[in-house]
Amino acid sequence: MAYTMSGKVTKIFPLQEFPSGFSKREFVVRTEERFPQEIKFECLKEKAELLDAVKEEAEVTVHFDIRGREWNDRYFVNLAAWKIDAGAGGKAGGREVAEEPAVPAEDPAEYPADDEDIPF
Repeated sequence: MAYTMSGKVTKIFPLQEFPSGFSKREFVVRTEERFPQEIKFECLKEKAELLDAVKEEAEVTVHFDIRGREWNDRYFVNLAAWKIDAGAGGKAGGREVAEEPAVPAEDPAEYPADDEDIPF
């Protein structure tokens, strides 16, 4: 199942590229509700290009999947964005069924083997 969240982009981080060929780009959206939240999303691999057309302070609706994984007895949750619409037409935290395939789960072998590198 896919989710959507709307708000204002407050930060767009540079592209991160790893020796394995894996890449990602992160960004933060501030929700517009009584108690606004700063939510960090990531765009994986070719989806990082979605952020090329987005500017900080833009109103957006982000379509994303929730990803969870264990690594070295630590647990991580990531919000993997696969579509970004200009304008905040949806409700913050709304849910919907994906209209297109979500980003496939990455192969853990793509991550650096060094224990000090966090794999996301």
